[in-house]
Amino acid sequence: MTKKKDPGRGSYTRKLTSKQLQTDVLLLFKKDPKKRLNPKQIVKKLGIDNHKDSIQHACQELVKLGYLVELEEYKFKLRSPGSSSSLGQNRKVLVGVMDMTRSGAGYVSVEGQENDIFVAAKNMNTALHGDKVQIKAWVPRGRNKPEGEVVEVLERAREHFVGTLWIYPRYAVVVTDPPSSLEILVDPTKTMGGKDEDRVVVKIENWTTGQQRQPIGVLTYVLGKAGSHDIEMKGILINNGFNLEFPPEVLEESESLGVAIPEVEIAIRRDMRETPTFTIDPENARDFDDALSFAYLPNGNLEVGVHIADVTHYVHENTALDKEALARSTSVYLVDRVCPMLPEKLSNELCSLRPHEDKLTFSAVFTFDNEDKIVDRWFGKTAIHSNRRFSYEEAQEGLDTGEGDFAKELKILNNLAHKLRKERFKRGAINFESEEVRFRLDENGAPLEVYTKERKDAHMLIEDFMLLANKEVATFVSNKGTQDAAEIPFVYRIHDEPNTDKVEELARFARQMGVEMNVTTPKDIARSFNKLAQLAEENEALSILGPIAIRTMAKAEYSSDNIGHYGLAFDFYSHFTSPIRRYSDVLAHRILFDNLKAIHRVNKEKLEEMCKHVSKQERRAADAERESIKYKQVEFMSKHLGEVFPGFISGIGDRGIFIELRGNRCEGMVSYETMNEPFEIDPGRLRIRGAHSKKEYTMGQEIFVRIASTNLQRRQIEMVWVEGEA
Repeated sequence: MTKKKDPGRGSYTRKLTSKQLQTDVLLLFKKDPKKRLNPKQIVKKLGIDNHKDSIQHACQELVKLGYLVELEEYKFKLRSPGSSSSLGQNRKVLVGVMDMTRSGAGYVSVEGQENDIFVAAKNMNTALHGDKVQIKAWVPRGRNKPEGEVVEVLERAREHFVGTLWIYPRYAVVVTDPPSSLEILVDPTKTMGGKDEDRVVVKIENWTTGQQRQPIGVLTYVLGKAGSHDIEMKGILINNGFNLEFPPEVLEESESLGVAIPEVEIAIRRDMRETPTFTIDPENARDFDDALSFAYLPNGNLEVGVHIADVTHYVHENTALDKEALARSTSVYLVDRVCPMLPEKLSNELCSLRPHEDKLTFSAVFTFDNEDKIVDRWFGKTAIHSNRRFSYEEAQEGLDTGEGDFAKELKILNNLAHKLRKERFKRGAINFESEEVRFRLDENGAPLEVYTKERKDAHMLIEDFMLLANKEVATFVSNKGTQDAAEIPFVYRIHDEPNTDKVEELARFARQMGVEMNVTTPKDIARSFNKLAQLAEENEALSILGPIAIRTMAKAEYSSDNIGHYGLAFDFYSHFTSPIRRYSDVLAHRILFDNLKAIHRVNKEKLEEMCKHVSKQERRAADAERESIKYKQVEFMSKHLGEVFPGFISGIGDRGIFIELRGNRCEGMVSYETMNEPFEIDPGRLRIRGAHSKKEYTMGQEIFVRIASTNLQRRQIEMVWVEGEA
């Protein structure tokens, strides 16, 4: 790729992916091993258009891999050959995260290390699934894959475990749920009234000595007999590391917060209580953390305010409330409940932007000219008064009919949102739209209906203005640091480019389903992903390509090192708009506020540690939410045993084929054992072929299945192929 100046931009137009960037940076240093370069110098020498933050990130990744050494003043140099980071035959101490298997062994993933490191059960040294561990690693002679042993458990993933209690005459044991599947010894005289086969919560306090070390714990909660909706949902939360209740000191602190807003507080803020303002949220929402305001200025320009609950006014650094919010890092939304990040006094009362109440907010206010271009931006603390609370359905009705409260304003904002969206896709954003699985539950939490909900303009209107605020806040902080010639550490929401090998595999798969994809460049990939989404709307069978496409993507995460957000096509992006339910936004509010008038830099190393923790908690919350959906889907299908449903082949495994049912997205498996002939599996797992009939069945093909059995504990639905009905 040649270097070329773009006169309109005054910069190089060559932009490298993160992997290409690491390669080119390393080659640059190897050409002149004595050179000491900072990111700005690297940009100039490589003639590329990557932001210096992405260069900084690439260099730090090369430091972790052992190729570079970090120096003062943001400079780097090539590591001398004598200090290579290669494992070789020597044992090396590394830090990573344990992924435990059912056998008791595990694999440790180390950042910057291509291969996970296998740890045999005898070398686990009390490490459990998800723990941060220090290991000694080596490559055994005659092998090419590393092995290791745990030296020390640095950080436990969680303290509490859900399991089944078994009581014996001289001891009791709690057998925990997978993937850990531990047997934890407990005192049989201290079972809190629990009985055999009760579901309980246990906390590990110690380990036995000797070669086969066994955990010793104490019961903290007796959930009751297995099987109830409530117990299973609580178990999902606890097993993913979320506490069901807030500590007493946190509740005490939240209850002590005053409800009334002093006039002196409003006096030091921008008073926007007279500006027409409304919220749009789900019908059953109770925490309204964002609102929109709408006003025409004397010069005819339109002022749109994005108002966010001012959580940091109430939650101060290093208080019990703040520490608990950081520990949780996120609210968890299961099918039938919310496990909140903040106590109810804050999330549903003080910080919830309820209608007809004065509220304290942190706002991003944008001025649009008569051509719908943003001509001014303002960030700061405000006071607002919401005039109307809309559900998404009510707002959509206003958009559809043009009648009702704020119908005109909704229409204008929706037009602006469409333009913001169009511009985003023009820049290369990816459409991640997918049908959301929803449930209608009875008063006991049992599912009466499973359906998919279509996202309409009312949903996307809010989303587009939140994206705008998040992007502009991140851009403001980054630019302010650039003006001061030094970075202001900030919480960025980053998203790397997709894995090239995985994308090419997806393209081959899509081609066999009749869809051509151009995966030449990152922008081509984005366009192809959007094409897949469009085709899936026309042909439901192609919707299986959506989840596969998402799996080719890097996961979005939080970091103080900005590399941009590939999926949204934003150079700078953060999370600012949901501080009631995301701690990342709390951090963003604090840093933004401290830098509105002056320059203030937090400790970047400490901030990065918090970013990693918040990202980890976000992944746990997503796992819990998926588990609850799967549980409720299986529970729903248990009422439809023997019934026949249309579906399509969504996966091909060693034991059978996976079928996703039309309409409710419930997935189950048809075992090969129940089919009328043996089948050969295509190497690419895209089709199966009958050994006798030679008939082929491909991914996405529609078939009919009968629901044979369900297993709530394993979250499994067994199906039988009903031939002749497809």
